[in-house]
Parts: sequence; structure tokens; C-alpha cells
Amino acid sequence: MNSVPWRQSRGAARLARLFGVLVILVGAAGGFPARGAENALTPEELAEGWILLFDGQTLFGWQPAGKADWKASDGVISASQGERCLLVTTSQFANFALKADFRADAEANSGVFLRTPPSPTPAEVETTCYELNIAPPVHPFPTGSLAGRKRAEGVVPKSGWRTFEVTLEGARAQVRLDGREVLEYTDPRPAARGHVGLQFNQGKIEFRNVKLKPLGMKGLLNGKDLAGWKIHAENKSQWSVTPEGWLHVRNGGGQLESEGLFGDFTLQLDVFVNGKGLNSGVFFRSIPGQWWNGYESQIHNGYKDGDRTKPVDCGTGGIFRRQNARRVVANDGEWLTKTIHADGKHMAVWVNGFQVSDWTDTRKPHENPRQGQRVAPGTIILQGHDPTTDLRFRNLRIAELPPSG
Repeated sequence: MNSVPWRQSRGAARLARLFGVLVILVGAAGGFPARGAENALTPEELAEGWILLFDGQTLFGWQPAGKADWKASDGVISASQGERCLLVTTSQFANFALKADFRADAEANSGVFLRTPPSPTPAEVETTCYELNIAPPVHPFPTGSLAGRKRAEGVVPKSGWRTFEVTLEGARAQVRLDGREVLEYTDPRPAARGHVGLQFNQGKIEFRNVKLKPLGMKGLLNGKDLAGWKIHAENKSQWSVTPEGWLHVRNGGGQLESEGLFGDFTLQLDVFVNGKGLNSGVFFRSIPGQWWNGYESQIHNGYKDGDRTKPVDCGTGGIFRRQNARRVVANDGEWLTKTIHADGKHMAVWVNGFQVSDWTDTRKPHENPRQGQRVAPGTIILQGHDPTTDLRFRNLRIAELPPSG
């Protein structure tokens, strides 16, 4: 498919239907759970900016902080023996909504940790991170409580799978258990950012459908013109805004650069590649004014030998020249959603909610990210790669992470 209908409705129902087709196609062709399966995003969740923290098959994007038997099997993350410890995301998050299903033995004591260091001390649990407890009703902080901070109210004991829905924004935390609000808490000294952690403490514990939505996103395109952006002097691309409010780039090479500088952030955008095997990218922490200079999150939906684990030219969501995408999950001729998360020397990318890269820059610090590790703020660059370039961008939005500590 090498064309796109330009007069689509912008209504929510139409958007949901479009994403529904996308999820079904990607699920079938991309090799991960399709719509309606566990550990998958609904069309509405994808449109709202949710990402999967657990892909249903592997522990990609997670790291154990101790010696428990953490594993991914049969669509579940589980642990049943070993030392008390966390399994934490490699990425740190600040303001977000989180969903997670859990199943625990009747006497199990476990939890979901928020804004946590990998191995928090008991004092840190009560002062600098949050433990969303999973514990029997007789526990001082039963399931749904923030351990050491506030007890959940009105929790009904239940066996089998249960669901947490958490909103953590600034100092305010809200917890829903199985669809019912059980806790609201305002922290007088809120933690800034940290990992999401799954705890093994006592008794077998299982998790699935672990999903996160970044909060506090702000738009970077106004849908009318290129305000807030600069075209490079050597640019050969043609940049325009379509009647639908989408950014359109044709031909190249070219560069459209943000006026704002961004260091640690979550960036989300939708991309339509209008041609087969076209090449583009999103650069970040770029040196202002320099040509294509920054870390590059690649856009290229090609793959070799019919195998989506063999990307062409790094693959969409790969960190160009640093780490290839582990799977090409998007298709040319369809809208894809990309989430780029940069936190210090660590960066990760999700495509259509599926994490495809997870990379830490261990090089020596350097002002130029081509030559070393750059954590200083820089610009965002959208690339027009060559004369074949024909791409659309929409829903470009960013949330900056608060300072650590």
C-alpha cells in the first residue's frame, strides 16, 4: 500500500477503528499477541499512548535485583522461590498510569513498587519510593495499600487474577483494585522518578498485562504551521502541514529541528511511511544547528528473508549504529506509534506499544553523541533522508522527566 486517504475523519471512533486494523495486522504479522489476547494493547489503549512493559514472552526491558527464580512463561511473569528481591524495569519513569494483573497464593506477601531504586531499603520504601502491597487482609497494609504510608479501605478478599490500576502524578497517587478505588494518597515529599518493580517476598506470585501510560504529555506540533521548529539551512526536503494537521515531509536530505531543548523525557509520535522500505529517523539530544547529529531512533520497516527479527538498516525503533531493533513490528503504508524514552545514559523505544530496543550508553561522556555518551539536553530532529522520502507525522508530544533525587 503506497498511498493514504487524506480526508479521514478525526473523530475518536474513526481513530479507534484505524488502530483496530493496525493491531490485528501487527499481531498477525509481527509475531506477538494480537488484539483480544493477554499482554496486548487494545486499539483504544494504543491511541491513548499506552505501552507494554511485559511482552508476554520474555523479560526484555526488565532486570532482576536479586536471586529469585524470575521467569517469563505461558504469558506470565512469575517467581516462587529465592531471596526477597525486585524484578525492575530497565527504564525509570516519573508520572504515569499503570495497569497490572496479579495472582498470589493465599498467604503470599508481595507487591508492585513505583518510582523505586532496584533494591530499596525499608526506610526508602516509606520515604523515597512506593510499595503497592499484595498481602492477606490481616496484614497491617493489605492488598491495595501503600506499605508504611496508607492502608487501603474496603478491600474484598478474592482468589485468582486481580487487577491494579494506579495513577501516579506528582505528589498524588490513586489506586483502583478490580475497578474499585481503594486508596488516594498525597505525598508531602514525593519521589521524583524511579523504576517499576515486581516483588518476590513470600509465596508464589504471578503478573501479566503490565502496561504503562506516560502522563503530562505536551504537544510539539500545533497542526497549523511549523511554529516551534527550524528548517536547517542545507535542507532539501519539503516540509508542510496537511489539511488534517499532519506534518508532511518529501524529498531530502532534510532536517526539521525543535527550538526547545530536551534531556530526559518520554516522546511519542505517530508516523506514516508512504512507500516501501523508506528510511528516516528521529534524532534527540542533538547539538543545536548541527546536521543529523544526535542519538537516532530509526524509522525503517524493512526486514530480511521474511524474518522480522532481521531488520534492514537497524529497523524501526532501533538506536541507529548502537542497537538494532529486536523485531520489526510496523508496516509501511500504515500508521505506527513510536515511544522514545531517554533517562540519563539509558534509552528505550517502543513501536506500537511493543518494546524493540533497550540500550545503555556506556561510552565515556562527550558533548557530541556521535563520539560518546551525551546526557545534556539537546534538540529533537525529524529527518528527511533522501529524494525518496515521503512521510507523515502526527500526535507529536513530549513529557520531560523531573530531576532525579
